[in-house]
Amino acid sequence: MTGVRKALLVGAGVIGVLHGRVMAELADRIALVAVADVEIGRAEGLAAAHGARAFGSLAGALAGVDVDVVVVCSPTGQHGEMAIEALEAGKHVIVEKPAEITVARIDEIIEAQQKAGTLVTVVSQHRFDPSTEAVLAAVERGELGRITSGIASIDWWRAQSYYDSGQWRGTWELDGGGALMNQGVHTVDLLVAALGRPVEVFAYTGTLAHERIEVEDVAVGVVRFEGGALGVLHATTAAYPGLSARVQVHGDRGSAVIDDDRLVFLRDAATAPGPAVPAAGSEPGQLSDAHRLQYLNFLGALDGTERLRVGLETNRQSVAVITGAYESARTGRPVVLR
Repeated sequence: MTGVRKALLVGAGVIGVLHGRVMAELADRIALVAVADVEIGRAEGLAAAHGARAFGSLAGALAGVDVDVVVVCSPTGQHGEMAIEALEAGKHVIVEKPAEITVARIDEIIEAQQKAGTLVTVVSQHRFDPSTEAVLAAVERGELGRITSGIASIDWWRAQSYYDSGQWRGTWELDGGGALMNQGVHTVDLLVAALGRPVEVFAYTGTLAHERIEVEDVAVGVVRFEGGALGVLHATTAAYPGLSARVQVHGDRGSAVIDDDRLVFLRDAATAPGPAVPAAGSEPGQLSDAHRLQYLNFLGALDGTERLRVGLETNRQSVAVITGAYESARTGRPVVLR
């Protein structure tokens, strides 16, 4: 183990505050030494809370302070440019989900990472939930048999005030999509983790309960996976008053259900249902053990003591499903994923 890593946080909004809290709890491994935000007052507020320096831009922060890691928490459509700028400066990167709003932009980050020779992880904290680990372990051991189907459903509600709270919300340029990309990416990621590489998607989308947004508040679709399994997508921010995020995995010898991060059902042909697992926080601003575990995995990978569990290629598959669904909805045709 090399010592305490120094980190620069880009984006001092709600998610940035959460990352600051994670780093504060891991102060013996990583220290937040600088915060950058175009709204300098917001950067100063978060920086003051952590004894860090504040900057009005990433470039200014990289020039003004020596860091090992850049944590990107800017609006989604800016993730790529921020990550690439950090990589070109030779830094390791933690980037919030999704890595970018298109597969092509993720490929640009991958290219920059390969040139830099540094590490990048994409925040996918729910892969570290006890519930997820239990299900994926059961799949890997073959306890559910051949995986045949799965469902990713995000049944949430966002009031109009949510979209009106920031000019970037609900835009293709900076949000990259609506219920499926912004709210649903974690749940889609878990479906991909369980069912394998996605190869084709067909979808419909609609904007039915909100105004002044470019993106969808309802999306439904089907996904075909390389191993033959079929998946169902359902994502909405128009399900008042808001229900749960749910993943179902079905095989010919067993099934599993995760509901709001809790393992509510796991059964195979040889055992009784397993017990429920305490939930890990999923709402923005709520700290979870899973966030800490992903940070610890990243830091362990930097030290050479662990394998990095979530990289750019992993997130690329989930984004490919979502952007493929959007293309399918626009064209009315199935989209083959690459």
